Amino acid sequence: MALRIPPIHALAAFEAASRLGGFAQAAEELCVTPSAISHRIRQLEEHLGVQLFERSAQGVRLTTAGRLYLESVREAFDKLSGLAGKPGAKTVARVRVSTPPTFARQLLVPRLAEFYRLYPDIELELHLVIPLLEAKAETSDVEVRYGTGDYDDVGAVKLFDETLQPACSPDYLKSAGPFKAPRDLKGAVLLRTPLEAWRPWFAAAELDWPEPGHGPVFNDLGLLMEAAASGQGVALTRSRLAADWMDSKRLVPLFDVKTVSPRTYYVACRRANAQRPEVAAFVEWLSGALR
Repeated sequence: MALRIPPIHALAAFEAASRLGGFAQAAEELCVTPSAISHRIRQLEEHLGVQLFERSAQGVRLTTAGRLYLESVREAFDKLSGLAGKPGAKTVARVRVSTPPTFARQLLVPRLAEFYRLYPDIELELHLVIPLLEAKAETSDVEVRYGTGDYDDVGAVKLFDETLQPACSPDYLKSAGPFKAPRDLKGAVLLRTPLEAWRPWFAAAELDWPEPGHGPVFNDLGLLMEAAASGQGVALTRSRLAADWMDSKRLVPLFDVKTVSPRTYYVACRRANAQRPEVAAFVEWLSGALR
């Protein structure tokens, strides 16, 4: 019985579009037109009898079948490259990690030297994701998610708990303060983010206040703290993420009142990925490094 092997040009188009995140990017790398990439991927989908990409006005993303098939294609390409099994060749495993930018900048990247020391044969490929609550990344091996941990599509490990505390820059404290008690924030500019509500801290401070309805809004916690550090108002800071700003005195805490955030960071991956040794090693290392 003859083997029905997919056309190599279709496999190359699929791998490039998956890795680069779009047909146009794959077309540029392979020196063809985007329509040629689209045609080749449709040819591959027809050959396999499955849909590999979801197509929408916003772009394309891998389906579940596409993610599973991508692993097989990459393994085949590695073998075809001639590196696998060659005497003296170094085998390198790659793990694609999606992470919110502030988490990556403040907590992950500064610790990567230790990871590479422990696992020199694993390469990490970091991708930033829009830091929306419960955001998901379709094409990563491992995700760092921000939320409550109520996930039914992946296995997730909580990385840590964080306390919430208002803080502002020394200049803002001088111009808008003094803030001797929590109620003194009544006339302050309270910086807002959809990622963290003020109400839990208000309750801890015994303030029966509604969620602020005015003030700048930031969908990234790093931007929120930078705004506060530049004197734009008071931010509700997270203890682990805000450590650098606090240590450098760019932000100063206002009160002793703190509360535990109902949300935090989780390292998550799908069951199929968790069985890969390199993925399991990264998950175990990250969960231990941030304890």
